[in-house]
Amino acid sequence: MVLAVLGGGLLILGFGAVALGVLPAGDALALGERIAPVLGFVVAITIVAAVAAEAGVFDRLADGAARLARGRGVLLWLLVVAVAVVSTVFLSLDTTAVLLTPVVVVLARRVGLSPLPFAMTTVWLANTGSLLLPVSNLTNLLAESDPAFGSSYIAHSWAPAVVAVLVPVAILAIVYRRALQHRYEAPALRPVADPVLFRVSAVVLVLLVPALAIGEPVLGVPVWVPAAVAALVLVIAAAVRNPRLLDPKVLPVPLVLFVCGLFLTVTALGRLGLTEVLTAAAGTGEGPLELLRLAGVGTVTANLADNLPAYLAMEPVAGSQDRLLALLVAVNAGPLITPWASLATLLWHGQLEAMEVKVSWWRFAGLGLIAAPITVALATLAILLT
Repeated sequence: MVLAVLGGGLLILGFGAVALGVLPAGDALALGERIAPVLGFVVAITIVAAVAAEAGVFDRLADGAARLARGRGVLLWLLVVAVAVVSTVFLSLDTTAVLLTPVVVVLARRVGLSPLPFAMTTVWLANTGSLLLPVSNLTNLLAESDPAFGSSYIAHSWAPAVVAVLVPVAILAIVYRRALQHRYEAPALRPVADPVLFRVSAVVLVLLVPALAIGEPVLGVPVWVPAAVAALVLVIAAAVRNPRLLDPKVLPVPLVLFVCGLFLTVTALGRLGLTEVLTAAAGTGEGPLELLRLAGVGTVTANLADNLPAYLAMEPVAGSQDRLLALLVAVNAGPLITPWASLATLLWHGQLEAMEVKVSWWRFAGLGLIAAPITVALATLAILLT
């Protein structure tokens, strides 16, 4: 409800900026064209996650992971770390936030552990693990298409990407070391309520994962297309097997309103001088201190205004490959403090609410205030290694 109210207010401000001519209608339409595929993907993947969860797919995955870890909490957590990194790198941070979060919550509950260490691992690595490939984050695709970036994205991104994964993992291991020192008995596989719907959902997910990973980079198919097809198939299957699963409440309408309003408002603020202010704050140059300065401003901006509009506002400030990478480090690995700092975090929180997992935003912000500066600083300096 709060997100819907905030989104409605931001939309009113955005439309007001268009009506007053602050944000030209043509620019607003161009912005809509850029974010429409992202929102389409979010809606489709949310539907996929909801139906798959009801079909018992995530329960079965959680049981399998718990058995694989052989009763050791730390090993189970390291398995979640590996899956979160691979999922984020190849499928994008938003996919990790939506699809992995239900798995880790069910997994923790099944073995008697608190879901929070696993949930925090998922959301942190969904953000910080999204630097390695262009498809890992929309900001990467935008940066790669910038003429200033040059060539061979991965040849320049690998060092900051590795650092941006290792630092949060180390911090999480320290913070949750006691909670993870837990042994458990491997649970038995639970039966599913509807074997047909379970099989259909499992097959759809198995086909969707490689489609998301190779569709856009190899075939040029936007990620929203396979996600939409998967959602349509599962909606039809659920309508046939159990129509009561099709609850309109699963649609992320408040989130869509919020993102649209936020993008319009931040773009309008850019026309009113925000870009000039950010340019002055971020400075110029490509030395270590200059890159850290740019990354610091980018981190603050992302946590104030969401990482994608922050990137769009600060892209003109970059102007070179190393500076674009520093900006990517900031807007990818830096959004760990405020809940709206990235779309992935909002999606993650939506999944937790649906599963009745309570998160203290004060604790979330407190841990983020520790992790974000350290991760961003070290990953930014790692740019100089490439």
